[in-house]
Amino acid sequence: MKRWVKRGLMAMGAIFLAIQLVPVSHSNPPVSAEVDAPEAARAVLRRSCYDCHSNQSRRPWYAYVAPSSWLVESDVNEGRRHLNFSTWDRYDARRRARKLEAINDEVEHGSMPLWYYRPLHPQARLSAEDKEALRRWTGEAGAAQK
Repeated sequence: MKRWVKRGLMAMGAIFLAIQLVPVSHSNPPVSAEVDAPEAARAVLRRSCYDCHSNQSRRPWYAYVAPSSWLVESDVNEGRRHLNFSTWDRYDARRRARKLEAINDEVEHGSMPLWYYRPLHPQARLSAEDKEALRRWTGEAGAAQK
C-alpha cells in the first residue's frame, strides 16, 4: 500500500511540474485612454475593478503557478471582453451608456467584484461610500451619454 501512495505522490508531483511548462500570456496591452470619471470613482475602479477590467492588471503570485494561472488569465480575458476601462474611448455613446447602466446594476446587486475574488483581494470590497461614488458617476455619465 505504501508503495502505491509513494508512486501516486511522485506522479502527481511530476504532473504538477509538467503543467508549469504550459505557456500563459500575462500581457497588458497598451492603454488607449483612461476612463473619464471623477477621481473618487476612478480610485474605486482602480482598486476594485482594474485587475480584470483594464489593461493595467496586477497579478498576484498565484497567477504564475498552473493551474491557477489558467483560471486567472481566463477571468482577466473574459472581464476585458465584457468591459475594459483602458479602451473606454473606443465605445460609442450608446455603448458607454449601456456599460454604465450595467456597472451600476452589478455593483448594486453585489455581483462585482466577483465573490471568489474578494477573499484574496480584501481591498476590492466595496464600502457604502465606494458604491455611492460609483452610483454618482454612472448616473451622471449615463445621463450625459443619452
